Amino acid sequence: MKNILRLLPLLTLLAAPAAARAATPTPPTWARDAVWYQIFVERFANGDPTNDPTPATMAGVLPVPAGWSVTPWTHNWYAPEPWAKAAGLSHNDNMTLRRFGGDLQGVLDKLDYLQQLGVTALFLNPINDAPSLHKYDARHYHHVDVNFGPDPAGDLRLMAQENPNDPATWRWTAADRLFLKLIAEVHRRGMRLILDYSWNHTGTQFWAWQDVVQRQQQSAFRDWYAVDAFDNPATAPNEFAYTGWAGVPSLPEIKKIDVPVPRRSGHPYEGQLNPGAKAHVLATTRRWLAPDGDVTRGLDGYRLDVADQLPMGFWREYHQFVKGINPQAYLVGEIWWEAFPGRLMNPVPYTGAAGVFDAVMFYQAYRPARSFFAKNTADHLDAAGLRDSLQLQWNRLPVATRQAMMNVSSSHDTPRLLSDFYNPNQYKLRATPHDDPAYRTSRPDAETYQRLRLYLLHQYTSLGAPQIWNGEEMGMWGADDPDCRKPLTWPGLSFEPETRHNYQPGPSPTDPIGFNKEQFAYYQQLIRLRKTHPVLRTGELEFLTAQGGQLAYRRYDKQQPSRQIVVLFNMGAAPATFRLPAAGRWTNLLTQARTSGATAEVPPLSGLVLGQ
Repeated sequence: MKNILRLLPLLTLLAAPAAARAATPTPPTWARDAVWYQIFVERFANGDPTNDPTPATMAGVLPVPAGWSVTPWTHNWYAPEPWAKAAGLSHNDNMTLRRFGGDLQGVLDKLDYLQQLGVTALFLNPINDAPSLHKYDARHYHHVDVNFGPDPAGDLRLMAQENPNDPATWRWTAADRLFLKLIAEVHRRGMRLILDYSWNHTGTQFWAWQDVVQRQQQSAFRDWYAVDAFDNPATAPNEFAYTGWAGVPSLPEIKKIDVPVPRRSGHPYEGQLNPGAKAHVLATTRRWLAPDGDVTRGLDGYRLDVADQLPMGFWREYHQFVKGINPQAYLVGEIWWEAFPGRLMNPVPYTGAAGVFDAVMFYQAYRPARSFFAKNTADHLDAAGLRDSLQLQWNRLPVATRQAMMNVSSSHDTPRLLSDFYNPNQYKLRATPHDDPAYRTSRPDAETYQRLRLYLLHQYTSLGAPQIWNGEEMGMWGADDPDCRKPLTWPGLSFEPETRHNYQPGPSPTDPIGFNKEQFAYYQQLIRLRKTHPVLRTGELEFLTAQGGQLAYRRYDKQQPSRQIVVLFNMGAAPATFRLPAAGRWTNLLTQARTSGATAEVPPLSGLVLGQ
C-alpha cells in the first residue's frame, strides 16, 4: 500500500466551541514559501558599541558585581571574566549576567549577509525593553529595549514622560524608530519580519507590576496579575504572594479569568485575560502591526511564546484582532511539551479549523527526524518509524497549514544542531554539561557533520517552511541554553580557542572557533534548491521506501504527477540500491550530474535529490 499523505478528519475539533468551528482560515500564502531565520539580537552582532548595556539597565536580573563590563565578542565562552572570578559566580550566574552588546544596528548591518544566504523571513526573539539578555521579562511591552537603539539615555527620558497605560501618550523612542527602519529595510529587500512576544507574563520591572508591588491592593493594576495574597501592612511578615510562569518569581503571570476547569500545562483550555492587561496587549500588538495606523510600515506577524499557557478565548480574539489589521499577518505559536521529556503537544487544537494560529513551531517534526538521522540516540527510530511519526503529524493538519508550518529544528531553547547530533541523549533530556557531565561540548566529528547534512537535506525537501537558528549556517555548536546562545562567529573575527567545558578525549583541551564556509555554502545550496523548485514548497509527498536505514520519498505536483523530485537517504554502512518511481533520465539537483535508468545507487551515509 502506498504511503501517500491523506488528510484525516480532525475529530478532536468536534467538541470545540462553536467559535472554534468556523470556516478554516488559510495561512498567508507567503508563509509556505518562507525560509525562516531566527535572530537573538543580543548575540547576533554589535553594530553600535555606544549603546552597550550597563548595570543600571540590567537592574532586576541579578546583583551586578563590581567591575562588571561587557564581554568581548570573541571571548572564550567557558572562561569566566575577571569580574565573575572576583565575585565567585557560578557558571550559570556568570552566563545570566554576561552581555555582548548585540543590537538592532547589528541586524541592519548584516541584511546583505542574510540576503546572500538566501533566507526570506526573519523571526526576532523579543526586543521589548527588558533587563535580561533574552527579553522575556518585559519592562515595557510597547518599547524596544533601550540598549538595542542608539540613545538609551534619551529613550529613558522619553518613556518617563508617558502614561504607559494610555496609548495616546506613547512616544516613538530612538530604539523604536530604528526598529521601524529595520522593518522598512527588510521589506525593501522583499523579505518578511515577525516579532516574538510573551503575553503570558511580564518581568518584575514591568511598570504595572512595580505599581502593584508598591501600592498592593490600592494599585489600579492589582487585577492584572495572578496575585494570591497581598501584604498586610499591620504584620511583620510580607504576605505578598503570586504566581510566576513555571514557578519562576521573576516572571509574574498575567491573570487568567473565566476559566471553567483547572488548567493543565500542555493542554488547551478556555478562558480570557484580565480586561485591562488584554487591552494593553492589544494596543501593543496594533502599534507594531500598523505604526501610526500604517500597515505598510508594520510587522508581518508574531511568534507567540508559551502559547499553551494562555486561554483559547483570548487566542481566538487575538487572531481576529490581528487579521482585522493585516489579513496577511502570520501567527505562529510555541506549542511544545505536553509532558517533558516524553510527549509533545498536539498542534491540531491550535491550528486549521481552530482558527487560532497559522502554524506552530513544528518541533513535532524535528524530534523523530533527529532520532533517524543522528547516530544511536536514546530514542532511535528506523526509517519506518520516522515515516509513521511524520505521517501522524502531517495527516492531521490541513494542507495549507502543514505547508506553512515553521519547521524548527534548533532555537534559543535547544542545543545547536551539531551538538544535538553529536550527543546520543534523548531529545532535550540532560542536554547540557551541567545536567550531564558526559555531554560533549567539543567540535563534533566528521560523521556528525555528514549526518546533520543529511537531516538538512530532508528539512529542505519535506513539508513545511524550514527555519535556521542564527549561527547554524556558520557551523556553530553548543549545548542547550545557555550554550546555544553564544555570540555569532562572523567572518573576519578572531576568536579565542574555546575550552571544553568537561573532560573529553582528544589532542587538545580547546577547540578553534570560526566561521565555517563549507557549512554556509551548503545552506545556500539547499535554499536555492527549495526556491528553484515549487514542488518542494507546495507539492504532495509520497513515501517510496522506509526500511531500516533506507528512506525515500518523492515530491510531486498533483496536477502533473510526472513533474517530480525524488529524495533518497542511505543511513547504512553499505551502498544501497533504490528503485525509482519511473525509468528515464534523472538529474542530481545538487551536482547537476545526469543519469538514466529505473534504479539509483546511494553510497553509505549519503543522500541524493533527483529531478526528472
